[in-house]
Amino acid sequence: MKFCSHCGASVNQRIPSGDNRPRFVCDECQAIHYQNPRIIAGCLPVHGEQVLLCKRAIEPRRGYWTLPAGFMENGETLAEAAARETWEEACAQVRALELYTLFDLPHIHQVYMFFRAELHEGAFGIGEESLEVRLFHEHEIPWSELAFPTIGRTLECFFADRKHRVFPVRNEAITRWQKPAPSA
Repeated sequence: MKFCSHCGASVNQRIPSGDNRPRFVCDECQAIHYQNPRIIAGCLPVHGEQVLLCKRAIEPRRGYWTLPAGFMENGETLAEAAARETWEEACAQVRALELYTLFDLPHIHQVYMFFRAELHEGAFGIGEESLEVRLFHEHEIPWSELAFPTIGRTLECFFADRKHRVFPVRNEAITRWQKPAPSA
């Protein structure tokens, strides 16, 4: 950050009085600019014994499979954000959303939250941010072609929990991720 969004003056990074970490502070109006983690909301859409995945049409990780998810917008609830992202990426409506996995990614300043959800009437399509959208049985999941560790971990938990029909809310930290080599 170089300039204050309140008055346009330059900012410097320093620890404001009464704080304990560096913040961008305006040299003119003294406004403190907090930078907080971004929230990613998504769904694990389920239809019978299958889950819905989208092949990304955008970077990062274009061409890799993901659950429908994206940044939460101002003015919406977490569940609304997850349902909206599912509509945008998979032209799918979901219902019976239940919070399922929460992942803290402090190294990239993000928090991922996924809901288990029923795919309404099994209907879906290809949204603007997807190259392909399809339902997968567990044995069909393209594990080596998943876009992010949060996706793989959510799917691992789901298939393990499904055996017992108990789906606890899980919260885990993912501190670093080594990007896999591109698939051929």
